[in-house]
Amino acid sequence: MLGGCGQLAYRLDRRAPEQFIPNPLELPPLDDQFVWSQVVDTVDDYFRISREQPVQNSNNFLLDGRVETSYRVGASVLEPWRKDSTAGFEALQSTLQSIRRKATVIVRPRGAGYTVEVIVQKDLEDTDRTQYATETTATRRHDGTIVRQVGGAGDSPQTLGWISLGRDTSLEQRILRDIFQRVTEQDSRRAHL
Repeated sequence: MLGGCGQLAYRLDRRAPEQFIPNPLELPPLDDQFVWSQVVDTVDDYFRISREQPVQNSNNFLLDGRVETSYRVGASVLEPWRKDSTAGFEALQSTLQSIRRKATVIVRPRGAGYTVEVIVQKDLEDTDRTQYATETTATRRHDGTIVRQVGGAGDSPQTLGWISLGRDTSLEQRILRDIFQRVTEQDSRRAHL
């Protein structure tokens, strides 16, 4: 019986582990505009950006760059084209639970280079009951009082709030890896010109 659980865990994550990227990530000295555009373009592949403050590192004027995104409901196993849930456990969890994620990326000038910190917050939806529970809101009270639903809420569960599950480090690693590759690898089209 234990072997079955181990096989399931193996099937959820068959790929070899990738190299760990430090968070915050140090980037080499490059143009402010180039670094900022690569960071914003990468984050935009995963989330909708709600607010951004560009990084500035010129004329003795240093200003941290910051990208904040809107919450996005996590991609399920049936949505492999979406990048906001990593393969394996995260995609399975987003399939079975209501999970949402939000990212904050901070770009700090450090000497002539930069550090990029990615923070992905993961939350679980807290409802008053499960969606397909046999219990209904009409049978919950036992004092003989008739409870009338006004507003057509019906039998669907109501969201009470969101429970923080901490940081999604696997998605942070994927975003950092994409940023690092975009900034450090030379564009092959420019190399041939």
